Amino acid sequence: MEILYKLYSLPLYLWILIGLYFLFFVIQLIYYLFLFRKPYRYLSTKKEDKLTKLSDTDMPGISIIITAKNEAENLRKNLPAILEQDYPNFQVVVVNNSSTDSTEEILNELRIKYSSKLYVTYIPIDSESINNKKLALTIGIKASEHDILLFTEPDSKPLSNKWVNEYAKEFMSGKDVVLGGCQLKKSKSLFQKLILFDNLSSGIKYLSMALIKNPFMGIEQNMAYRKSIFYENKGFSSILNIENGEDNLFVNKIATKNNTSVVLSPESIVESNVVEDFATWRTIKGKYLITKKYLSGNQSKILSFEEVIRYGFYLVFIILCLTGILYSSYGLLLIGTSFFLLRFIVQIIVINKNSRIFDAGSYILSLPFLDVLNPIISHYFLVHEKKRNYKN
Repeated sequence: MEILYKLYSLPLYLWILIGLYFLFFVIQLIYYLFLFRKPYRYLSTKKEDKLTKLSDTDMPGISIIITAKNEAENLRKNLPAILEQDYPNFQVVVVNNSSTDSTEEILNELRIKYSSKLYVTYIPIDSESINNKKLALTIGIKASEHDILLFTEPDSKPLSNKWVNEYAKEFMSGKDVVLGGCQLKKSKSLFQKLILFDNLSSGIKYLSMALIKNPFMGIEQNMAYRKSIFYENKGFSSILNIENGEDNLFVNKIATKNNTSVVLSPESIVESNVVEDFATWRTIKGKYLITKKYLSGNQSKILSFEEVIRYGFYLVFIILCLTGILYSSYGLLLIGTSFFLLRFIVQIIVINKNSRIFDAGSYILSLPFLDVLNPIISHYFLVHEKKRNYKN
């Protein structure tokens, strides 16, 4: 009774804070229970809804497009896993993008072994282009034999020889764009744990939006679309003056609620190398973040709003707990800790169930720390990239 009496006697500003805290709590639950849980729920539904096995003649032709610039070692390690896919009708097109290492020699060796599957083209070393990656992709697309184009990167490899097959099944349902996921090689270092969580968080967000029929981006390591839709949209012409965006900006342009689907089975995931130093991570992440301002639609705003509410929740939690300690108000402490723990439990369940899809490890005690730090790091990377572009 004494706790309730002290609560009733609280000043108005504290009741306003409690009201805000409850509002932030409810909004956070909505995001986690109705949006961020979509990937693992979708996967569990798909497991119960397997398509019947199709004959080889039913499966559509697929061209896998890879651009490589000084990626000899990655191609040697990862390309065989792509060329040895268990699928009846596919080709792999590799564009040697002005490489100066032994990329050409590695590709020649692989072309001898996989002559019926591997097609190699190139951009001359002395070629100069501000949009070299877009040029390489366009060349690869023009060289492809099939209408369905599946994209990945030299540092990525499928975890199953059924990778192409999983995409084919989605396209057979009449879709034009299919978005997949990418996991990173696990590491025990704190720095690489940050990268794993960042990749997991990003994957949950863009795949969740696609699963509620609001797609807005894809990743270059694992996505596919039809060649016909590429030509209908005049290729990369609309983003030619933007340094990056071959994946997220182009998908943002062509993906709709009706023509896009997601593939998330274990056989559809690709694995990429995790970067080993902070500067490389900052460069890669910064280039992605700088293109976000060109994304059309409200999807980025919806996800950014969650971050604002998240920080508001943590801030009010700290204020309520400090006030409760300072004035010995156990009621405030009870309110603060109860809502925090409820959100924390929901967050643990949703994050870790999604993490199993990407084999990204488990997150319990480290979760609040990563939850707060991840957007701060992203903001720092964005500011750094803007300064770098301004100097150039």
